[in-house]
Amino acid sequence: MSINTLSIKSTLALPDSKYKIPQIGFGVYLSPQAKCVKSCLTALEAGYRHIDTAQYYENEDSVGNALRDSKLPREDVYITTKILSAGSDAGATYKKVLESVEKLAGKDGYVDLFLIHTPNGGAGARKLMWQALEKAKQKGKVRDIGVSNYGIQHMEDIKSIGKVWPPTVNQIELHPWCQQRECVSYCQKNNIIIEAYCPLVRNEKANDKTLRSICEKHNVGTNQVLVRWSLQKGFVPLPKSDTPSRIVSNADVYGFELDEEDMERLDGLDEGDKGAIVQAVSN
Repeated sequence: MSINTLSIKSTLALPDSKYKIPQIGFGVYLSPQAKCVKSCLTALEAGYRHIDTAQYYENEDSVGNALRDSKLPREDVYITTKILSAGSDAGATYKKVLESVEKLAGKDGYVDLFLIHTPNGGAGARKLMWQALEKAKQKGKVRDIGVSNYGIQHMEDIKSIGKVWPPTVNQIELHPWCQQRECVSYCQKNNIIIEAYCPLVRNEKANDKTLRSICEKHNVGTNQVLVRWSLQKGFVPLPKSDTPSRIVSNADVYGFELDEEDMERLDGLDEGDKGAIVQAVSN
């Protein structure tokens, strides 16, 4: 897709899947339950059609409630969640997956994308979780499966664990100060969609001179430039906010375009692993 034709309805094709992922998502990390429902409804009204949650966030119920309250058809909203840790065995791990699906979409529902949240639990846990996700996919409880915070060797390991390869998505920290180029390049070569969490750097770089000058040039806010950078890179950014006006403005990024010079200047801000505010992957 040409960057000129990007819109809030833009989607990306997923590897080996008949489904597409909306290219901008709404993140709900640290969004408390009652506020999370309101924020999700605001996001859906603003045109977002992709919500990203996780077991660790403890607000899957809220996302499920917002989905029902929105009255939008289930197939119109793309829901992602993540499993944080394996259960004691294969059965217990699979049960954790089903519990998330039920919270988000009811007993007979499905989740669009289910990720392993982190590789940190070790090889045994990664295997249990991946096989549970494969089973959920096979049974139609989950449409596509992927990973988060996975380095290259963790993605390579999947080849010996299960039947699904490549993982559909790898969700990693990505913004101009932490570009994780080695991991990104591996994902692009293997047709793995890259999701960008912390695309707004939690507002920690709002006074960066380079970022500020690009904002002034286009007469837009810092968050808008950061989301637009991510979209033009071909990533799926997941901006998060509980402030209604910000939720709207973070997706109001289609009326301007960053030119080659803007992109080069932002690319030049990369600090490698040191630029991470959560964690860079270990390759």
